[in-house]
Amino acid sequence: MARIGDRLSIERARRIALTAQGFTDPLPSGPVTRRHLQRVLARTRFLQMDSVSIAVRAHYMPLFSRLGPYDRDLLDRAAGESTARAPRLLAEYWAHEAALIPVQDWPLFGWRMADYRFGRYGSAVDEPAERTALRAEIATAIDDLGPSTGGELEEYLGRRREGPRRGTWWDRSEVKHVCEVMLAAGELSAIRRGGFNRHYDLAANIVGPEIAATVIDRDVAIRTLVGKAIGALGVATETDLRDYYRLPVADARSAVADLVDSGDLVSVEVEGWDRPAFVDPGATVPRRVERSALLAPFDPLVFFRPRLLRLFDTHYRIEIYVPEHKRVHGYYVFPYLLDETIAARVDLKAERADGVLAVLGAFAEEGVDRAHVATALAADLRSMATWLGLDGVRVGHRGDLAPGLRAALRSAG
Repeated sequence: MARIGDRLSIERARRIALTAQGFTDPLPSGPVTRRHLQRVLARTRFLQMDSVSIAVRAHYMPLFSRLGPYDRDLLDRAAGESTARAPRLLAEYWAHEAALIPVQDWPLFGWRMADYRFGRYGSAVDEPAERTALRAEIATAIDDLGPSTGGELEEYLGRRREGPRRGTWWDRSEVKHVCEVMLAAGELSAIRRGGFNRHYDLAANIVGPEIAATVIDRDVAIRTLVGKAIGALGVATETDLRDYYRLPVADARSAVADLVDSGDLVSVEVEGWDRPAFVDPGATVPRRVERSALLAPFDPLVFFRPRLLRLFDTHYRIEIYVPEHKRVHGYYVFPYLLDETIAARVDLKAERADGVLAVLGAFAEEGVDRAHVATALAADLRSMATWLGLDGVRVGHRGDLAPGLRAALRSAG
């Protein structure tokens, strides 16, 4: 490992970032275990969630990207029911976005829960008495029923809405809305069950009464979160650090200044970056990184697009909300990491009726060896298909990498 110094080439910055995210950790030699899951969480700090399931839900993918094929039930159990032998590791709360966070980190978000007392979009004024009463009713109902969906709570409270609905997102009932407010306020958390539905439970039941009751001073908590962010990023600007947990600007800047003063952040210049950067004083710089990985759009290596551009010279935008005829690369596109570069991107869909992982589009990044990329990508796509319980990979015709990828899959049998 090389010494960091106060100036970094972009190549060394990439190696630091990849190491911090776990891409130089050894791959498991046997089945992936709870210990491997904990190792990844020590790197990424949380797993971002998203409702899109066209290929695989986002929170499952970072473990596959860093560990290879694993039993997804391992993650479900870690965020599901707690047992004496295997206490719950993860709870749902708002980190970068909706995420599974380590249970022990719950008190670090107490300041956010206070800010969200009336919901993520609520104003800091007293809420109507009817809503305060409904919060109490919901808490009592959950205490009676155990983990419950919004619909189950509506039924129990006699508040089922009549008539047709347009969908759970655009036509939320008052019960569902207040459950979301209570989740943001830290009164509830949730367990995801069948169909990715939130089953709300009292936070104390999920993280434990002692952790739920722990209060950490706002400044201390935000300083701790910035410290966790630099550990996960390795090298970062102040904006990168702030974005990792979506921290308030003033609080984050104050925390960064404090951590620099204490030596827990070290100022550094990075080649090509137009703003100051900071490095984790415990970061290591390997001589090379040799790893390939398909990355979900919400993987922490790529979810902050300005950093992805600065670090890998990759301009990436998710195009879910772009009209189909205006999309450049596709609906749900996975960047492809090959050693120290983002070498390609692939638009993926798990076509379960046909038993295939469909590559709707495959695009090489500028300047890469397409044959080499296609060979490596073909192997990783076959691995992903097997992990998802699919029989094979089918490549469409969109994208300049598609012909080479089809050839690589044919030659591999």
